[in-house]
Amino acid sequence: MPAVSDDDVESVRSLVAAIPLGQVSTYGDLAAAAGLSSPRIVGWIMRTDTADLPWHRVVPASGRPAPHLARRQLDRLRTEGVPITDDRIRLRECRWDIPLPR
Repeated sequence: MPAVSDDDVESVRSLVAAIPLGQVSTYGDLAAAAGLSSPRIVGWIMRTDTADLPWHRVVPASGRPAPHLARRQLDRLRTEGVPITDDRIRLRECRWDIPLPR
């Protein structure tokens, strides 16, 4: 894993915390918004530091959650009104358009 600064971690945490109810973001979108070189860095941060965040709103670009999280994640997203068909999140309808910094 490349070096990840405290600022990188806080940037990702802030972005995840800001994902609105009923919307999702991809690891890649978050990486780009945080200025990180890879979606894998976001995944690493999410695995190590998300107890107090809406982790379920961060999804792969395929729209299919990881198998070990799928049931729990999809149930939470359905409760929030996220459109899902055949266990795939319909990203075109609920992908968060991350605001550009001012």
